[in-house]
Formats: sequence, C-alpha cells, structure tokens
Amino acid sequence: MTTYAVTGATGGFGGAAVSALIARGVTPGDIVAIVRDAEKAAALRAAGVQVRVADYRDVSALAQALAGVDRLLLVSGNEFGQRVSQHTNVVEAGQKAGVGLIAYTSILRADSSPLALATEHIATEKVLADSGIGVVLLRNGWYAENYLASAPTAIEGGVFYGSARDGQVAPAARADYADAAAAALISGQRGEVFELVGSQHLSYADIAATFADVSGNPVRYQDLPESDYAAALTQAGIPAAFAGVLADSDAGVAVGALDSDSSDLVGLLGRPATTFAEVIRTGLAGA
Repeated sequence: MTTYAVTGATGGFGGAAVSALIARGVTPGDIVAIVRDAEKAAALRAAGVQVRVADYRDVSALAQALAGVDRLLLVSGNEFGQRVSQHTNVVEAGQKAGVGLIAYTSILRADSSPLALATEHIATEKVLADSGIGVVLLRNGWYAENYLASAPTAIEGGVFYGSARDGQVAPAARADYADAAAAALISGQRGEVFELVGSQHLSYADIAATFADVSGNPVRYQDLPESDYAAALTQAGIPAAFAGVLADSDAGVAVGALDSDSSDLVGLLGRPATTFAEVIRTGLAGA
C-alpha cells in the first residue's frame, strides 16, 4: 500500500489534485491532505481523506504530518519571496519522515526561463536535487485561469490589454495540471521532468478573440510597453510588486517563455487537454 500526501490541499490546485488521485483509483484513506486550517478541510475529511494540519513555516509539524507518507505532492506556495525557505522546510520535513519521492510544481523550463517567477522555482529545484529524496519535476506552464480576471473588463470595454507583443502562450486548465500531477505522483519515477503546457498556442490577439467569441461582444488586443502595463495594473489596484511580476510574465510570453510543443501534459492525462475557450466560458459562467 502506498500513502500519498498533498500540501495546500484546501487550495484550488491541491484540492483538485486530491480529487484527481481519488478519480484515478487511490483509496481516500491512503491520501493525506496537509492543510493550514482544519475547518476548511471538512469536505476532505468527509470523503475519507486523512487530514493533517501543518504550515510551511513549521518543520516539526510538517514532519509529523508526513509520517508514513511514501509520495508527496509539494504544491508551490504563493507567498512570493518566502517560497524557497518554505519549500526547504517541507523538503527537510520529508527527509525526517522518510518520504521516498516528492513531486514538485515548478515552472515551464525553469532552468532556462527568463521569468522573474522562475527564480524561486530554480532555487527549490536545487534544494530538492540536493536532498537525496527521489524527485519528479512538474514544470507547469501558464494557467488558462490566469486570464479570467481580465476577461470581464476586456469584454465590457472591448479591449484586452497586455505586453506580450505577438508572442504565444500555451495555457492549460488548472484542473488539467492537477490531474497530471496526480498521475505523475502515482506512477512517476525518480528524476523524471515533465514540461507541462496546453495543446493550443495562442497569441494575445487570439485570447481577445476568444473573449469575443464567448461573450458575443467585440474585443481587440492592445499591446503596451512592459512598464506602461505594470503601471496600468498598479492603477487598477494590483500591488506594485505583483504588477511588476505580471508584466514581466507578459514580456516572457513575447519571447516564448510560456510556449512549448511538449506533449507531456496530454501524455499524463491520457486524454485531450481542456480548451482555453472552455475554461473561459466555464469561469465566466461561474463568476
């Protein structure tokens, strides 16, 4: 019997990964959901999943939460600037608990990516490589859902703003990335690296056209210089530091940093990837 654990299990990605493990045949009792807030994990507990409380900052609690775990899905944290130390804590706890394999959600082509977002992932990959634990790298591309926040404003105003020039992105649904992570956690082998992207290669003009098709309203793409786009995001209420990261990511799209011909995602899924239009349509319907 293999015991699987998922960090951040009440989050969108972690929760989807737990559901995917169950859908792929793992007995709920063989899954450990590691969460910060037990109250938010009531549905997981009701489904028969083991719920254990631990924070990325607490190595001792993490080691207790990982006791008896064979394979761990380490879902990258969302506190930018803190993630390397937090991930290191999880790895050290995994060492203490005797975890045999860690699958980590990194970023597409982390070792060569120009994105500011890649810095902490590169550092985490090194921590994992030096740990002696078996490692599977899940290098995720851009989430299709990342564009949902922009969709209503773009549809209402008729303009989708960005700084990607005519570059292309190959986004995939969060649920697809989570399902692929579950598949890799079950069958992945030490040293495997999966470069994960969707099957569509979209320019920002294509994304604007998708907004138009889904809504029935005309939408065009307006490209801005990176600094102007960051300023526009800040003016819209996004914290300056994060606005800079988002603008930097768009600049990465311009040079192909979030595009790839890899078929690893579909290979792990064993089915076609969800289309971008489907993600946008479903997301807007649920807004």
